[in-house]
Amino acid sequence: MRIEECEGVSASRKHLVFAYYVTGHGFGHATRVVEVVRNLILAGHDVHVVTGAPDFVFTSEIQSPRLFIRKVLLDCGAVQADALTVDRLASLEKYSETAVKPRESILATEIEWLNSIKADLVVSDVVPVACRAAADAGIRSVCVTNFSWDFIYAEYVMAAGNHHRSIVWQIAEDYSHCEFLIRLPGFCPMPAFRDVIDVPLVVRRLHKTRKEARKELGISDDVKMVILNFGGQVRILKTVVDLMCTQICMKYIPLSPLNVHCDPSGWKLKEEYLPSGWLCLVCGASDSQELPPNFIKLAKDAYTPDLIAASDCMLGKIGYGTVSEALAFKLPFVFVRRDYFNEEPFLRNMLEYYQCGVEMIRRDLLTGHWKPYLEHAISLKPCYEGGINGGEVAAHILQETAIGKHYASDKFSGARRLRDAIVLGYQLQRVPGRDISIPEWYSSAENELNNSTGSPATQIIENGSLTSTCTGDFEILHGDLQGLPDTKSFLKSLAELDVYDPEKNTEKRQIRERKAAAGLFNWEEDIYVSRAPGRLDVMGGIADYSGSLVLQMPIVKKSLPRCCAKNHASGNRLWKHAQARKCKRTAHPASNSKYHTNIETRLNA
Repeated sequence: MRIEECEGVSASRKHLVFAYYVTGHGFGHATRVVEVVRNLILAGHDVHVVTGAPDFVFTSEIQSPRLFIRKVLLDCGAVQADALTVDRLASLEKYSETAVKPRESILATEIEWLNSIKADLVVSDVVPVACRAAADAGIRSVCVTNFSWDFIYAEYVMAAGNHHRSIVWQIAEDYSHCEFLIRLPGFCPMPAFRDVIDVPLVVRRLHKTRKEARKELGISDDVKMVILNFGGQVRILKTVVDLMCTQICMKYIPLSPLNVHCDPSGWKLKEEYLPSGWLCLVCGASDSQELPPNFIKLAKDAYTPDLIAASDCMLGKIGYGTVSEALAFKLPFVFVRRDYFNEEPFLRNMLEYYQCGVEMIRRDLLTGHWKPYLEHAISLKPCYEGGINGGEVAAHILQETAIGKHYASDKFSGARRLRDAIVLGYQLQRVPGRDISIPEWYSSAENELNNSTGSPATQIIENGSLTSTCTGDFEILHGDLQGLPDTKSFLKSLAELDVYDPEKNTEKRQIRERKAAAGLFNWEEDIYVSRAPGRLDVMGGIADYSGSLVLQMPIVKKSLPRCCAKNHASGNRLWKHAQARKCKRTAHPASNSKYHTNIETRLNA
């Protein structure tokens, strides 16, 4: 099920109480939760946020007596060895200490607390035990996420901690108590969830325009600017520079052709890292750190969405927050891969699909070889046009669920879970150390029920007839008509395929057929037209496959223009020809049933 738009989160006649659990992993989860919580509070509800993140993450954006923050950490996420590497075994051991060993006491405490606040709905992003606690307390629960911890930890178990394999099964079992998943774009396989509702990107709103943000920084609009963003606030993560210094000294010196020798206290950002005339905004720099004149240290509480939107490109590591904001603001993103962050390939795939990403190798990041990447990034043309109101849409779904609405089970749920399970299995069986290659059929499955296949040249009016809104010819992107009249005529017919002329006495049957033919194509994508000459067979045909002599030649007459477009298999339409319907109306329908079945053909346009 996919929900793209909503009319805002209208105030409910019933005052509701939400318990919102936030994972202890990273900064992006807390920031996207803020956007959903903000919309719930605007609708007049109370939200109790259970988190290990600092209060200011929420209170800087939401000042309301309806926001309650409870400082409890019920999972640990992934333990990072440094800014770009996960310690897999340490992650499993930490989760065991945090959520497995004290599980019984956690469940008892959470059940008591949920009953004490009289919660109407439990929301999790994406703490496993919260779903089980909600079920034991008799409260419905919903998850909001783009990945789940059973997927992330499964490879950790395979590679580093087989004795912790029960963790994955327990997490999946906890998630199974969730009523459904509100799935965010860039999602990973999550077969543990029974039902899924897809929503647009959850993106933090802008407080200032690009012009206002640059004016406040004292930077003119014609100056190229990159924002260095490796996790945001210094109070949540260590400073970026210190982490990168550790990597240079401990791990990456042997790989550097420059043989850079330095220690963490001596490594510094340098002016020559940037192209001439560029400026760099640095998120999370320490107070004592000195920066070159073309690097600008941002305040610890700087609101990064405004600064990201005011920049020309971003340099950082891939996470949901950075990717969603890069796509939403059409900002080229120069990224560095992280080791063992299993959700990263799916987010990276989305960046590349919308022409928004440039990959920088880690050695070039650490040795300051930034110029070619930044210069290439600003030549990109990001093309994401999807929704960015996922926070509002998710809040509306949560409100309706808390009131008592039951979202119907998606009839494709079984197929979706099978796809997820296949890709999860593929992930676990791949060669160690090699990045996962996401199958095309999986990455495109997100849009399988949402392809727009109707022609933009047609709209339906109230009386059900067709009216033309555009009758212009096609724009030829590649190739030449070469003056061929049959090709010109074919293109004209194609352009007017579903144009209804009320002055012509066109039969309703013909209108239906033209509309059906128009529905075979996705008119927002390229359509390929080819012209092949007819062929005269004197001898041959199928005999040439066996090596026989043939006598064949092309002829000028009977040229056959054809057109096709790339469609996902799920977008294929069943076209019932007029002739098939005519057969159905004959006096002896039974005798024509076989013929009718053969004509009713699935066309793969």
